[in-house]
Amino acid sequence: MKKLMILSLIMILGSCQKKEPAVEVHIKNSLDFDRSFETIEIEASELALLNSTAFHVIDKSSGDTLVSQTIDYDGDGRFDVLLFQPSIGANAEKTFHISASEEKNQEEICYSRFVPERTDDYAWENNRVAFRTYGPTAQKMVEEGVNGGTLTSGIDAWLKRVEYPVINKWYEKYTSGAGTYHEDTGEGLDNFHVGASRGVGGIAFKTDTDYEVSENFVAYKTIANGPLRTVFELDYGTYEIDGKSVSELKTISLDYGHNLSKFSISIQGTDTFSAGLTLHDNLGETSVNKEEAWMSYWEPQDGSELGQGIVVDNPNQLLDFDKFISEEEDLSNLFARLKLEDSKAIYYAGFGWKKSGHFSSKDDWEAYLSRFSTCLQNPLTVDVKSED
Repeated sequence: MKKLMILSLIMILGSCQKKEPAVEVHIKNSLDFDRSFETIEIEASELALLNSTAFHVIDKSSGDTLVSQTIDYDGDGRFDVLLFQPSIGANAEKTFHISASEEKNQEEICYSRFVPERTDDYAWENNRVAFRTYGPTAQKMVEEGVNGGTLTSGIDAWLKRVEYPVINKWYEKYTSGAGTYHEDTGEGLDNFHVGASRGVGGIAFKTDTDYEVSENFVAYKTIANGPLRTVFELDYGTYEIDGKSVSELKTISLDYGHNLSKFSISIQGTDTFSAGLTLHDNLGETSVNKEEAWMSYWEPQDGSELGQGIVVDNPNQLLDFDKFISEEEDLSNLFARLKLEDSKAIYYAGFGWKKSGHFSSKDDWEAYLSRFSTCLQNPLTVDVKSED
């Protein structure tokens, strides 16, 4: 009997010693409304003791496992951050348990890619919205008088109304001749005109009486796709603005559940720039909110309605707004002028289509922009520690 008790004790002690390491993340919401679809980033250094490249993230109050994603931003083969999106009630707190896993979630709902089969677009999407912009081949075609080219650094909006990815499906339909993404067969369509405008979030530079813009991007780099975020870079090279040499690099990301893409801008050669929304035929309503650092354009759109918006990350970098009306086609835009700090600025730009079912009115859309801004200025507080 003594031998059996000793053996049991050894087994118990052994099981205690084999307890897998874990990290505990405590998250607090200080605002008086529920929050979701806000992406938490945990640095790789805070997860080093787990010695893993894939993770389980578990809500300790419910036992639910959350979708997560790791991203290698610098391309060195090692992940830099772990992402997950908690749901936190108003003025509430939650704790999450992170442990090592052998499996990675590879589902690419947040997706972007270069599209050589459609000249050289770069397109991106999540479960709510999709966008694209244009590369050097499309520009060269215009300059050489070849049909099918596009010359603009504006951002195009693809109005999707399904949660699953459509980029590859729509391009395949277009290139195979089986159909066109300019007609809605139940998933949405591209009926948003960009032209020389800024589209949804393209940039410009104010001169004495006008705005000057860059041409198409000259290089790209896809950084990550996954269930929670896609990230990529667009390099616009060096160009001349009002007699000055300017260089521009955009890092763009889009998270699950968001209608707005994040634009992290790096510009050399100037102190300010403007981010714009096309006013198309000037048939819609503009709204601006300096305190909350957002602007909006709500307009009729082929039998439905569409809201465009920009939210500035740091309100102190927002200088002013300008509703610029031009008699020239596509040159009427609503602008937010930002000052650069250390040559950088961040803003969010996107749209909400009434036909998608997410927004029913101008007020709904502007309430979304207002809440988005409030959450930016009052981020969820995150405390990370090793679990005892």
